[in-house]
Amino acid sequence: MNILFHKLKEVFLSVFPIVVIVLILNFTLTPLPLNMLIQFFIGAFLIIIGLSIFLVGVDLGITPLGNNVGSTISKSNKIWFVVVAGLILGFFISVAEPDLQILANQVGIVTNGQISSLSILVVVSVGIAVMLVIGLLRIVYNKRIHIMMAIIYGIICLIAILAQSPVFLAISFDASGATTGALTVPFILALAIGVSVLKKDAKASENDSFGLVGIASTGAILGVLIMGIFNKTELVSAGVVDEDVVAHGILAPFFEELPHLAFESFVAISPLIVIFVFFQFKYFHLDKRHFRRIIKGLLYTLIGLIIFLVGVNAGFLQVGTEIGFKIAQYDTKIFAVGVGLVLGVVTILAEPAVYVLTQQIEMVTSGSVKRKVVLVALCVGVGLAVALSILRIVVPSIQLWHYLVPGYIISIALTFFVPQLFVGIAFDSGGVASGPMTATFILAFAQGVASSVAGADVLKDAFGMIALVAMTPIITLQILGLLYKFRSKRKVEKK
Repeated sequence: MNILFHKLKEVFLSVFPIVVIVLILNFTLTPLPLNMLIQFFIGAFLIIIGLSIFLVGVDLGITPLGNNVGSTISKSNKIWFVVVAGLILGFFISVAEPDLQILANQVGIVTNGQISSLSILVVVSVGIAVMLVIGLLRIVYNKRIHIMMAIIYGIICLIAILAQSPVFLAISFDASGATTGALTVPFILALAIGVSVLKKDAKASENDSFGLVGIASTGAILGVLIMGIFNKTELVSAGVVDEDVVAHGILAPFFEELPHLAFESFVAISPLIVIFVFFQFKYFHLDKRHFRRIIKGLLYTLIGLIIFLVGVNAGFLQVGTEIGFKIAQYDTKIFAVGVGLVLGVVTILAEPAVYVLTQQIEMVTSGSVKRKVVLVALCVGVGLAVALSILRIVVPSIQLWHYLVPGYIISIALTFFVPQLFVGIAFDSGGVASGPMTATFILAFAQGVASSVAGADVLKDAFGMIALVAMTPIITLQILGLLYKFRSKRKVEKK
């Protein structure tokens, strides 16, 4: 109960700023229908309860599972075991990620089913699994992360040129950010620490504790881009669905969403339970207390996921879209860009995975890198990212690649000058920054803006926002790494 209370407080403090912003906008720039506002409050309540239970489950079940699997992989000293375990775990962890499920559902709606949510889930999860294996092999063989990142993003650039699809480019980078959320980040970080901590070289162990999230997330980009090469269909944006909340009633959407979301969540989480039971009897041999604790954690994860997704789909998304649509109707678009900036700053504080990452950073670096400093750097980066995304929508001549190409050139260039620990931290933070709040409220806000702006397209312009949210922290945290590097040099020179 103490853990649950702590998570409730943490999630409440993270969701509360968004609720305040919605209320302020409701009484100023974008008045909302009363029924829609009530649905939003119900959705916010369910998100707080669901995400809190979900995070308790992650702490009790997912993180210990990741640590134990990582230790088992490292002790085995068998490459085939690393490959097989990485492929299976990477696939099912990605499928179960709530952020990816939300994004896949949004893609299915906006494309009117031309790109199905199932195809996005499968393609992205396969890509994550493959790159997770490559990331684990990097740790095993002590390969330099900056070299690997340069190679991976070089391959991504080549495939993007072959795909020649702005739609799949936007979706691919969005998927990369969305797939690293509240479930996958704790598991992958625990997996990385479980493998790297057994190294004799303490410095190498510290450096290898980060970077696996960043490498795994590139699998989503590669998977969707390859999908774009083979998908020659001329995609047509279906726009944003405007539901009549008065006709359907306030509570009706919640009851309508519950059955199929419960089934999808069960299908997503149950393989993890099966995998744990298999590892327990084959490798772990945990005592009954620890075994029950992890099973209980996995069940909490399932229950929390169901409640969270119901709150998002029935209460949160529509309000975000409505606010975006109305605020973009003003003659001056500065309101839309300004609200995007504010939303970016507050939502990075609302991402539970950010707290997981910053705690891990402070722990692994023995307190030399303070979590508050990392949070400030992330706030600046993500706030700018959302503002630039909205600017791209209201100024149609600005293309997504105008941001991504120079951004990732800078990101890769910095890896050759920044301490290796910060390279891993930066690329991990890129995925972590784009979590549940980004994949729900801000993406819906961007879709609403795109629906309202003449000449903008929901499919081509709204998607890509998560991509920028995932990219800017990579740059800001590496700059932070450079500052720490110079600071350390000055200390040594003074001595």
